[in-house]
Amino acid sequence: MYAITIPEPGGPEALVWAEVPEPVPGEGEVLVEVVSSAVNRADVLQRQGFYNPPPGASPYPGLECAGRVLALGPGVSGWSVGDEVCGLLAGGGYAEKVAVPAGQLLPVPEGVDLAEAAALPEVAATVWSNVFMVAHLRPGETLLVHGGSSGIGTMAIQLAKAIGARVAVTAGGPEKLVRCQELGAEILIDYREQDFVEELRKATDGAGADVILDIVGAKYLDRNVRALAVNGRLAIIGLQGGAKGELNLGALLSKRAAVTATSLRARPLAEKAAIIAAVREHVWPLIAAEVVRPVVDRTLPMPDAAEAHRLMESSSHIGKILLAAPNA
Repeated sequence: MYAITIPEPGGPEALVWAEVPEPVPGEGEVLVEVVSSAVNRADVLQRQGFYNPPPGASPYPGLECAGRVLALGPGVSGWSVGDEVCGLLAGGGYAEKVAVPAGQLLPVPEGVDLAEAAALPEVAATVWSNVFMVAHLRPGETLLVHGGSSGIGTMAIQLAKAIGARVAVTAGGPEKLVRCQELGAEILIDYREQDFVEELRKATDGAGADVILDIVGAKYLDRNVRALAVNGRLAIIGLQGGAKGELNLGALLSKRAAVTATSLRARPLAEKAAIIAAVREHVWPLIAAEVVRPVVDRTLPMPDAAEAHRLMESSSHIGKILLAAPNA
């Protein structure tokens, strides 16, 4: 089979479409013929040499895919050859075939095209686990999403809106903010032109955000704490603005607030399976009812993954960038 390989870390040109050995499904795994995968920031970091796959995971990039079941490994039940599925991966999505732990597979939601389903597993699992399972966003509360037009952001807006929360977003420029508004965001903040702490304070009569979903990290840490409401929860899922910041514990104490930081890729299989089960229970019915939909910017051929990475790094896209496997 063929896959996108990274012979040496570097720029987008480091991604090489090459022939590689086919994966063999092990105990509890399912072999999937990949129809499409999706591009995530973690793939860019892996290409640059900063985010290696966990031990035992595929060395190829790609944290999610959609496709058809080709074979079942020992001990697998509940899936059959030919099933159309999408899955959360620790790696290997940029390939023609991938072995996936059975607990990380999902059926393609009703009403979603098979190829488009690759846009769902990573964002649905990330948002549901952080915003709802950890931060416990409730109806009537306010959620602030940094990077509202990203894949994560577009999913967070829709899910929060679906449960009756009020959504605020930061994004770069009017076009992205309009798209966020169409998805259900009510408080629109252009981070290039506006101070999100001040804008959020004005929009909430000084209360602030009950939950903040943050992809920036250190650069926003102090302002995020200032933007939190009393009993607020800050969920950090990315470090695009750095890993080390100063935390004002006095401000945190005065608000009785909490800060959490999580990643998904390296979690134990049992934890990921529990998150996927929760996504299937809570998110999949919303997708089937067309309350929540995948947001796809464009699809490129998988051998052209370098171009997809250039697009990701330009931050000019809205939603997800997909990669279509050849002959899919």
